[in-house]
Amino acid sequence: MVHLTHNKHRLLELIIHTICWGLFFGFPLFFTQHDNGNIDWKEFINHSGVSLAFFIIFYVNYLVLIPKILFKEHIGRFIFLNILLILVASIGLRYWHNLIAFPPPVRPRSYLPPRYIFYIRDMTSMIFMVGLSVAIRMSLRWSDTELARREAVKSRTEAELKNLRNQLNPHFLLNTLNNIYALTAFDTDKAQQAIQELSKLLRYVLYDNQENFVPLTKEVEFIRNYIELMRIRVSSQVKISTHFQIHPNSQSPVAPLLFISLIENAFKHGVSPTEPSFIDITLTEKENKIYCIIRNSNYPKNSTDKSGSGIGLEQVRKRLELLYAGHYEWQQQISPDQKEYSSILTIDIPDTNHKKTIP
Repeated sequence: MVHLTHNKHRLLELIIHTICWGLFFGFPLFFTQHDNGNIDWKEFINHSGVSLAFFIIFYVNYLVLIPKILFKEHIGRFIFLNILLILVASIGLRYWHNLIAFPPPVRPRSYLPPRYIFYIRDMTSMIFMVGLSVAIRMSLRWSDTELARREAVKSRTEAELKNLRNQLNPHFLLNTLNNIYALTAFDTDKAQQAIQELSKLLRYVLYDNQENFVPLTKEVEFIRNYIELMRIRVSSQVKISTHFQIHPNSQSPVAPLLFISLIENAFKHGVSPTEPSFIDITLTEKENKIYCIIRNSNYPKNSTDKSGSGIGLEQVRKRLELLYAGHYEWQQQISPDQKEYSSILTIDIPDTNHKKTIP
């Protein structure tokens, strides 16, 4: 992709140079054409000497002096070589005018301006041409540097996301296996059923979530399977309610496994082994937004509880910043009586056309 973009820029640069210099060399035609339409080619050649001198000054700087000397911070050498180049070009241009194109007419000396005036004029124009080449070349260098910086940022972001996914998968599997292990202690039938449910989840975790985004329908299907797995583990004292209000076959792109950490957190801190508990999960797709609202009873773990490592929510925050910076809102709060915890995540989706496929 970077190579193709670079080639397009170079082709556009070549076209612009060709057009600009074509106009520059053709401009003297307006001054050398007589009223009858004929062109004084001798006068045109004379004027073309100026264009040729500017052309040489521009491209000697553009192709050689700027990239190989100025960009390597040899400023003194760059200035010296340009002074030498301009002097040689000015002398050559005067020689062109006086001896080749237009030998000066024989007339009294008083009618001719001082010769140094022509040198000053030519050298000033050439200095401007050097400045123009430096400005254009510097702007292109800045553009290339900016493109490289953006690619580096993109690569670093993709690497960070990949690293987070690699951390999230074992984190999720560890928590799920801990749940199944807890079942084996008191209900082997449920443990076997949980293993079957886990196999449905493994395919998604290991194969279907390798992209940065997946269709919302796939993510919701995964969430449903996970909740069914968790129902097997919890007791009848836990009331679990779910509300999924999304468009049929919604292709809205979402980050895979983004919501599951919030749901895991609800089961971890919202379920008591002795007290009545509840978990309410709502996932809604409306207009150009996705709302994930999770409310649960609040039973925070104590310092001696080793279930989970607590990295899930931190991963959610990092992924939100990497993928949805400026396009999400996440509110977490505990009720005044400390009995209910709520997490409300709102995400702006890229397109209001819900039939759009994932890129």
